[in-house]
Amino acid sequence: MTRLTSLRLTSGLPAGDAAALFVFEDETAFRRQTRAVCRMTGLPQHPFRRGGFSGKPLEELTLYPVTGKTRILLVIGLGKSKELTFERLRRAAATAAKTARSAGAKTLVLLEPDPDLLPKSGIGADADLWQNTGLALGEGAALSLYRFDRYLSREQNKVRPLRSVAVASGSPRRTKIEKGLKLASVICEGTCFARDLENAPGNEIYPETLARHAAAGRKQGLRVRIFDERRIKALKMGGLLGVGRGSVHPPRFIIMEHNSAASRRGTVVLVGKGVTFDSGGISIKPSAGMAEMKMDMSGAAAVIATMQTAARLKLGVHLVGLVPATENMPGGGALKPGDILRHHNGKTSEIDNTDAEGRLILADALSYAGRFKPDLVVDLATLTGACVVALGHHATGMLGNDDTLMSRLSEAGERTYERVWKLPMFEEYEKLIKSDVADVKNTGGRWAGAITAALFLKRFIGKYPWIHLDIAGTAMLEESLDYIPRGGTGVGVRLLIDFLRHWKKP
Repeated sequence: MTRLTSLRLTSGLPAGDAAALFVFEDETAFRRQTRAVCRMTGLPQHPFRRGGFSGKPLEELTLYPVTGKTRILLVIGLGKSKELTFERLRRAAATAAKTARSAGAKTLVLLEPDPDLLPKSGIGADADLWQNTGLALGEGAALSLYRFDRYLSREQNKVRPLRSVAVASGSPRRTKIEKGLKLASVICEGTCFARDLENAPGNEIYPETLARHAAAGRKQGLRVRIFDERRIKALKMGGLLGVGRGSVHPPRFIIMEHNSAASRRGTVVLVGKGVTFDSGGISIKPSAGMAEMKMDMSGAAAVIATMQTAARLKLGVHLVGLVPATENMPGGGALKPGDILRHHNGKTSEIDNTDAEGRLILADALSYAGRFKPDLVVDLATLTGACVVALGHHATGMLGNDDTLMSRLSEAGERTYERVWKLPMFEEYEKLIKSDVADVKNTGGRWAGAITAALFLKRFIGKYPWIHLDIAGTAMLEESLDYIPRGGTGVGVRLLIDFLRHWKKP
């Protein structure tokens, strides 16, 4: 995979391939900054006159200086200063990084946003202004440069990688910016690791190999246990066993644990859906688009990557990660519509559709989570197409039983721009998953699919606060965004790390 290998702080503007200057649209600031550009480049003012570059959000101008230390100078618009957000900084850094790569640059220096104007901007009230500026610039640059190109031959992979990005800053801001860049480096590495797992083909990632990637977290200090089929049977996880019956690859149940000594500060359990390939089983999916179902383990990828990132950052919270991992295949032993499964907590589910398999394996994991006496359980799953219909690809569906904690997670979503949107769980929807022969039915029909899926999961949680995140629309994209590539997005890692960095025991 191609990704950024160096993200650092630098002083001044060293000699290099490319540099980027961020320019505000405000009239006074615009004139001052563009005059500085002309002094740096030895170029005339005409690119900034009427009808030319004006500093609008993410507007970009590429200059080739006559004088100075840099071969290419990129001028990137930030728009009106009062409308500036950290998300706009992320996107501006992404624009600079991708433009520099397209121009063949190997190194890029981002000049810090105007220190005289930034504190007066719309984000100037932030207590950690310069740390969060470094974090935003680092995230935008690093995440935008990711490419899953492991299987491309050298002849086909003709994009020259941009290997190094630095942020140029002066005292006294440099210490805080550097702290933000270091944080960005770790978080982006975790996000790109999740993307690697999601984008890898199904013949590379299946339950056993996914478990091996999770076990690699031991190097960061995680305690990792992998339960095989025998242990899963002993735990009476009928959902995980049932979904895995049609595959030649046996299921695995993965348990990761970070910082158990900090349980007095609260215990958070993360649960990730780990269907490494979802054919739909007997209720088989159409062939068009089925290749994307290698990414049906995006919840698991987010949990594994978050656990390893939390360990690297030494977050002061007791964190547990649970991943039920399986394939959903239509083999001779596959689950059939009409079958009834008994789950870890003893409750039974009637199988109405074998393509509603994610909730079956999550039911066992959510029940198992209760033994950790958690202060919060968060599950992430590419669970329903209905959530994509409802929210598209720009928000994750959120449902749960604790409004205060959901509000905190929503705040983390606004800070990271991995936004979540609360959906209702009214009791009137319960009748849609009523079964005549079991405790619950695994589908509720055509209507309110994201809600009935969450209500199914609710039957299997213990007496703990719980949040369900349906990432079906945000975990995989058909078209790239500013710093998010098409394919697996790694969604959830930045959201959860931000949430956990601000964690307070309820």
